[in-house]
Amino acid sequence: MNQEAEKRTSDSALLLPVIAFPPDFETFFPKTKAVVDQRLTDWTPLTIARKMGVLAARAALNTNLKVLLLHQKNELEEDTEPQPNDLHTIGIVANIVQDYDPKDGTLRIAIETSDRAVVAHCTQVEGYLQATVKIVSELTGVADAATAFIKEAKSAFRRYAKEHPKLILPDVERYVRDLVEPGILADNIARFADFPSYRHQEILEELNPIKRLNFVTELLDADLDLVDLEEEIQNEVQESVRKTHREFYLQERMKAIQRELGRADEIDEIDDLREQVKNAGMTEEAEKKALKELDRLAQIPPMSAESGVIRNYVDWLLAVPWKERTENNIELDQAENILNEDHYGLDKPKQNVLEYLAVLKLVEQVKGPILCLVGPPGVGKTSLGKSIARATGRKFVRMSLGGVRDEAEIRGHRRTYIGAIPGRIIQGLRDVKVKNPLFLLDEIDKLSSDWRGDPASALLEVLDPEQNETFRDHYLDVEFDLSDVMFVTTANTRITIPPALEDRMEVIELPGYTDFEKHKIATFHPNGLIPKQLKSHGLKEENITFADSAIFDIVHKYTREAGVRNLERNVTGICRKIAKQIVTDDTPDLKVKVTALNLSDYLGPPKFTRTKAQEHDEVGVSTGMVWTQVGGDIVSVEATLMPGEGKLDMTGQLQEVMRESVQTAVAYLRSRAKHFDIPKDTFEKHDIHIHIPEGAVPKDGPSAGITVATAILSAITEQKVRKDVAMTGEITLRGHVLPIGGLKEKSLAAYRNGIVDIIMPEENEKDLADVPNEIREKIRWHQVNDITQVLELALKKEVEDDSESEHDGIAPAADDPTLQNPDAIGQTGN
Repeated sequence: MNQEAEKRTSDSALLLPVIAFPPDFETFFPKTKAVVDQRLTDWTPLTIARKMGVLAARAALNTNLKVLLLHQKNELEEDTEPQPNDLHTIGIVANIVQDYDPKDGTLRIAIETSDRAVVAHCTQVEGYLQATVKIVSELTGVADAATAFIKEAKSAFRRYAKEHPKLILPDVERYVRDLVEPGILADNIARFADFPSYRHQEILEELNPIKRLNFVTELLDADLDLVDLEEEIQNEVQESVRKTHREFYLQERMKAIQRELGRADEIDEIDDLREQVKNAGMTEEAEKKALKELDRLAQIPPMSAESGVIRNYVDWLLAVPWKERTENNIELDQAENILNEDHYGLDKPKQNVLEYLAVLKLVEQVKGPILCLVGPPGVGKTSLGKSIARATGRKFVRMSLGGVRDEAEIRGHRRTYIGAIPGRIIQGLRDVKVKNPLFLLDEIDKLSSDWRGDPASALLEVLDPEQNETFRDHYLDVEFDLSDVMFVTTANTRITIPPALEDRMEVIELPGYTDFEKHKIATFHPNGLIPKQLKSHGLKEENITFADSAIFDIVHKYTREAGVRNLERNVTGICRKIAKQIVTDDTPDLKVKVTALNLSDYLGPPKFTRTKAQEHDEVGVSTGMVWTQVGGDIVSVEATLMPGEGKLDMTGQLQEVMRESVQTAVAYLRSRAKHFDIPKDTFEKHDIHIHIPEGAVPKDGPSAGITVATAILSAITEQKVRKDVAMTGEITLRGHVLPIGGLKEKSLAAYRNGIVDIIMPEENEKDLADVPNEIREKIRWHQVNDITQVLELALKKEVEDDSESEHDGIAPAADDPTLQNPDAIGQTGN
C-alpha cells in the first residue's frame, strides 16, 4: 500500500465479499452516475455469471453488507476462477440496491458505488473471496486551489462530448458541468469517456484528486488530437476523391467535346495508349512521364508538329522491353558442345568462356566483368559471341562501334532536336524485345571522338555493373536497368582500347589459328568451310574434293592471315569456277580433285611466298623467328663487317625498338671483345651493317637481340652460323636473355621451314605447353639465360667438317607427312 493510501484510509477496517471482473470489463468509480436506457441514473445494472461472484453477492445480500468490486490484473483461462493474487489491491465499495435471480446460475443486480477502498488482506471463504479493506477518504476543500484545473478539464470534456455525440449525452454533459470537486469530476469524466481499461485502472489507483484530474485531462487532449488527425486525413482523402471525380468529369466533358469536333477515334486511341502504358511494366518514373505526355497529347490539335513528337516518344517508351526477358539456360555440357560445334581450336578462349558461364550459373546474375574478345580479323570473335548467346539461351544483338564518334550514338539525342531518336543501346533492346539479351559491342578498339563528344565515356556507364542499372538515355530521359544485359565486346588489339573501358572488361585473347587448325576448319570440322561452300554453291561432295596439299598451299601461298576469311574466299573462288564448268558443259556428275599441282588453274599464280631457311651454314647470317598478327615466320639477320670509322648502319625498315636492340647487341660485344677474342681496334676501324630482308615490311620488337648478336659475332670472327638453328630472345647489356612472346607461332613457323633446333629464353619454358605435342617432341629446345650459351649452340666450331655436321640432314623434308597430313598434328596443348 502506498503512503498516499495510508494517509487517507480510515482507521476502521471492513470485511467485505469480493466480486471480481475481467481486465477489460467496465470499470466503476465512486460516487458516479451511469447511463441506462439513455437516462442518467444513480445505479448500474450488472449480470454476474461467475460462481464465486454469485456467492459473494448472495452473501452480501444475506448479511446486509456492501461488496468490493475488483478487477483482475490479467485475463484468465476460460472457466478459471480468480485467486487473491490475480486481483488489483484498489477497488470500489458498492451497495446492492436491487437483485434478481433468473434461475440460470447467474444473478442480476443493481449497484450504487460509494468509496475507493484499499485491500489489506484477501482470502477465500465458503466458495467466494472475502477481503479486509480500508476506505480511502477523498480530500475536500481543494476546489478553490484547483479552479484552473477544473476549468481546463471541463473545457476538454466539452470538446470531447462534441466530437463523440453518441457516447456523451447532453444530460451527461450538463451533469459533469455542475461538478465542483476535482476528484469527483475526474471520476465521472473517466466513467463516461471511452478510455482503455488499463487507463481506467490507473485513474482508479490515483488517490490524489488534482493529479487524477490532470491525468484525465491529458487523456482527453490525446483523444482530441487523434480525432483532429483523423479528421485531417479524412479531409485529405475527400479532397483527393473530389479532385479525382473532378478530373474524371472534365475528361469526360473533353471527350464529348472532341467527339463533337470529330476526334473520337483519336481520343479512343489515347485511352488505349494509357491502358498499354499501365500494363507495360514500366518503372514508376517512366509510367508517370508517359501518362503526363498522353495528357498533353489529348489537349493539342492532332495536326500540330508537337503531336507527332509526343506520339513518337510514347511509342518508344512502349516499345522498350521493361519486363520481358528470356530464362537463363546455362548447361555447361551443352554450352561446351555448342562452342565446339561452332569453332575448332581456340581451346583457351573456350575454357575462359565456360568458366565465366559456370560463375553465372552459380550466382544467377550477370553482374560482374564484361567479356572482351581480342584477336586479329577472321578468328571468330563475333561468331564466338553468337555461340555464347546460344549456349546461354539468350537472344543476340550486335552493335558495331567501328568509326562511331558521336556520343549520341550510345545515349541518343535529346528530344529538343528535330528527328531525335534513342541511342543504339535502346534501339537494340527494342529490336530483340527482351531486357536480358547478349549484347555484342563489335570493334570497341575503333571508337573515336570529336567535338560532338566521346562515345567511350558514354560506354563507361553502359559497361560498369555498378552504374548500368540506372542507365539514362537522353531521348527517353528515364532510368532503364541494363544490369540484366550480358555485354560482350570484341577488338583487334588492346592498344587502342580506352584504358577506362579496358579496366571494366575481362580480356580473352584469341591468338589466331595455326596452319593445321586452318586445315581442320576447312575440312573436318562439322561446320567446315568446304562443306559449307559446297552447299551454298549447289555442289555435291562427289563434284569436288580437296587434297590436303591443296589446302596447305592455299594457306601458305594465297593467304597471309590469322583467321580464315581469305581461306574461305579462295575456296569460294574454286567452287564458283567448278560450278561454272558444270553448268557450261552440262555435266552435273563432274568430279574434280583440287591438288597442289592444279591449284594455280583455279586461283592463279601464288600471291605470297614464305621466308625460306638457309640452305648452307654461312658467316654473318643467323636465323630468327618473328610473330605477326597473321602467325609466325622466320627471318634472316645479315651482318657485314667492312673497313670504316666505327659506324653502325641498319636497313630493312627497322623500327625504334629493334634499332635499340641492335645497338644493345653491339654494345655488349664491344664490352666483351676480349672474351670473344675480338681484335682491339675492330669496332673503331670497321663499319657494321645490319640488314633484315623484305625491306618494304616494317619490323619492330626486342626479340631479335640474340639473333643480331650472333650474326655480328659471326661476321667478326668469321665463324659460320648453323643453318638448322633458329633463335629468339631479348638481350641486355650484361648479356642476359629475357623472355619474349608468341613462342607457339614462332616455333610452328620454324618447324614448317625445316628447323628442329630452337634457342629460346629459359623463362619461356612455361609457354611450351601451348605448342602442339607432336611438334614439341620433334624439336630440340635449348633454353638459355645468357648470350654465351646462345653462341656456343649457334656458331660452328672450325674443327668441324661442314659436310659431316651432326646437325646436317635432321630437318624434316618438304614433303614431311606431318606437314601434309593434319591428322599427324594434335590440337594445341594447354
